[in-house]
Amino acid sequence: MNPPPANALVTGQRILVSAAAAGIGRVIAETLHRHGARVHACDIDEAACAAFRAANPDISMVRCDVADADQALEWVEDGIARLEGLDGLVNNAGIGGPTGRIEDLDPADWKRTIDVDLNGMFYVTRGAVPALRESRDGSVVNLSSLAGKFGFAGRTPYAAAKWAVVGFTKSLARELGDVGVRVNAIQPGNVEGPRIDRVIAAKAELRGESPEALRERVCETISLGRFVTAQDIADTALFLMSPLARNVSGQIIAVDGDTQMLL
Repeated sequence: MNPPPANALVTGQRILVSAAAAGIGRVIAETLHRHGARVHACDIDEAACAAFRAANPDISMVRCDVADADQALEWVEDGIARLEGLDGLVNNAGIGGPTGRIEDLDPADWKRTIDVDLNGMFYVTRGAVPALRESRDGSVVNLSSLAGKFGFAGRTPYAAAKWAVVGFTKSLARELGDVGVRVNAIQPGNVEGPRIDRVIAAKAELRGESPEALRERVCETISLGRFVTAQDIADTALFLMSPLARNVSGQIIAVDGDTQMLL
């Protein structure tokens, strides 16, 4: 593994990143490590965990379902022990949940979405906060979504959870400010990759149109006319974890190309 760059922004920081074996979480974990952080990560997908370990031998990675309170706490405690303390937490774990009209949704799908996207964030953060208080210069970054900013027809479980993340973030920033711990949230827009492709396909089917036509209409709602990348999100998380953001807390930061609405 190459040494961090001379201008590494988070050198020596000890950071937990959830759902980091693939997608946005993986890019966040790798970016933080590249800039000097010691990272302990988790993911629910064991095969993805194994692939991540092979590619990133200097980042510890274990399997964990953060929606299980016991597993979440075990992961956090393991990370604090391995890292010998804690300076940062990235709550990235989340699922898209079902797509459908409210009357057609299975309550089990609703519950699973809330369990992963909101309750898991609570379980992890609850376990991490005592160590973050000791840091007195800690940072928490929660992943919300533009579904936590706009109404999102057909995606009510996901939107409900992501709006709740905003309230959780704002409240926690107030609660931890007196010990110097900053808490912010990122609201990614449409992030290029297989996940948004699946979402667009499901929404298009619900509306009786082609995925290509829906994607084109989605781009028309974005001032920059394009989707963002996982690296865009990771760079924002890096900034929020770094000393450059020492006076940034309680903020909900959209990285979305100036999206005006969700279709």
